[in-house]
Amino acid sequence: MSKIRVLPEQLANRIAAGEVVERPASVVKELIENSLDAGATRIEIEIEGSGTRLIRVIDNGEGMVEDDVLLCLERHGTSKIKEDHDLEAISSLGFRGEAIPSISSVSRMTITSRHQAEDLGTSAILNYGKLYKVHETGCARGTIIEIRNLFGNTPARKKFLRTSRTEIGHIDEIVKNYALAAPAVSFLLRIDARQTLLLDSDQNLEERLAGVLHYAGDFIEIDFSEPGHKLPLISGLLIPPDAPVKGSARIKLLVNGRSVKDRMLSHGVSEGLRGFLMKGRNPAGLLHLRIDPAEVDVNVHPTKQEVRFRRSRDIHQLIVQGIQKGMRGYQQNLQNSVFQQPVTEPKIIKAPIATPSKSVAALSQPTTAEPVPAMSPATLVPPAAPVTKKKEIVSPEAVFAKPAPKGHGLRVVGQYDKLYIFCQSGDGLIVIDQHAAHERLLFEKLKKQFLQGTVTRQNLLFPETVELSLADSRKVEQHWEEINKMGFSVRDFGDNSYVISAVPALGSHISPSDLFLDILEQFGSPQGSKGHGSLLDDILASMACKAAVKAGDALSSQEIEALLSNMAKADLFSHCPHGRPVLKQFSDAEIKKWFHRT
Repeated sequence: MSKIRVLPEQLANRIAAGEVVERPASVVKELIENSLDAGATRIEIEIEGSGTRLIRVIDNGEGMVEDDVLLCLERHGTSKIKEDHDLEAISSLGFRGEAIPSISSVSRMTITSRHQAEDLGTSAILNYGKLYKVHETGCARGTIIEIRNLFGNTPARKKFLRTSRTEIGHIDEIVKNYALAAPAVSFLLRIDARQTLLLDSDQNLEERLAGVLHYAGDFIEIDFSEPGHKLPLISGLLIPPDAPVKGSARIKLLVNGRSVKDRMLSHGVSEGLRGFLMKGRNPAGLLHLRIDPAEVDVNVHPTKQEVRFRRSRDIHQLIVQGIQKGMRGYQQNLQNSVFQQPVTEPKIIKAPIATPSKSVAALSQPTTAEPVPAMSPATLVPPAAPVTKKKEIVSPEAVFAKPAPKGHGLRVVGQYDKLYIFCQSGDGLIVIDQHAAHERLLFEKLKKQFLQGTVTRQNLLFPETVELSLADSRKVEQHWEEINKMGFSVRDFGDNSYVISAVPALGSHISPSDLFLDILEQFGSPQGSKGHGSLLDDILASMACKAAVKAGDALSSQEIEALLSNMAKADLFSHCPHGRPVLKQFSDAEIKKWFHRT
């Protein structure tokens, strides 16, 4: 006797529901997608009992005639695809015809719908997948779907749901994601008869995103397309890397209007922001990828939350380029804001610059010199006496004695704690971290030289010999080309001994063996798993960090002027290569508010 049987339709639908309906938020997602596919401009979602007691979705879409109401209850009943080739270019959010029958099999469902061309609507009542009643009814144009007692016939599924707060949080996230995907549609969410979210269609996307992320500030605009093609098109709004955000703020990803979770897209965003995000911080904002539907497969996950791209590597690179382009635009805007505002007469008492205890000789050269080499501390002279760490802004004498700003539009006030440079702009105060600023400039110069194979070397008068472990010797052999391009001249001296005869000029004031061993250590660090380019950036950033002016270095006025002028001319300057912000702006209004002068 045969052991294989065809499952009854009712049981098959309940099994399908286990894939499609994971929790109440899954129901909300499927119903919102159907409403958007129906052309709705207003969608209302009502929730009771964390979604297990009631989910009601009301839309003003095109609605359904009676035959369509009955057909949508059939498994795989869909109006979205007709032929095999339609599945290869899905342009709608829903298409498989599984959602309605799967949801109805684990709930008490009522569908009330009226087509835009009809005078009356149709109401269908189902009890755990069985059609109980169909009748004509008067109702508004559009569709209302009510889901009651979700998982009432599958108590085991209900038992595995999380707390009410968690389930409502998932529903809230789904509604917000699709509100961002469809900014021309109004969304209203009610939880237990209390309105918790209203996003009106008269809001622009920036206002809507600011409300969703609880962020008040400027966004970085992303707008990038593949050269010579209209698609793929990458657009979005990112929160600046150092802006304070809520802990729940994350990057929201959309593909052709569909909210998705995709590691490749998320990695592309993080890669594009490399050097601007501090370790432990995540990108936040919205990224929307519009791509030819034939280039993306949305049929790889039961709930359609994951997608697969035909040219995933190309898409990843486009995401990186799009984010990097947006960051360059952000840098230019910030540069204009910081360095090109007209400077009025000083509003605060200025202090003379402290007498430097260390000399960064090239910093005091004219600002027409090459930017980064001009700030190289290669000729640092040891201080005559130990440098104290006393925090101070030197005596407030010589008021208004500073000459006009040179090449950067700022008026230097003084150096605080031998680390921070205080400057006056046209609209307030700017505080600059001298080490972070110099580190970024050195990194960009060093990276450019590395890519061009023109890193300047400093030959050592007395070559230095280092003894390496067997593992480090293998690293030297494996990465010989990169080490040479970084400006080192190293030769094998036998028995794991190597002779260093030249080092990068920017690091010539550092112990050659210490610098070389640090590079080798990073070649074997876990960062190597992130990719070759990322590893090299980390190594170059480490070299720049060691070569930059340090906290405790008292800079002369000429050195500060040169640093500011080079920042004003740099393409990237706002963050050090490790993601720490270089400067902080305080507006005149903020300062007045501190002292209750507003």
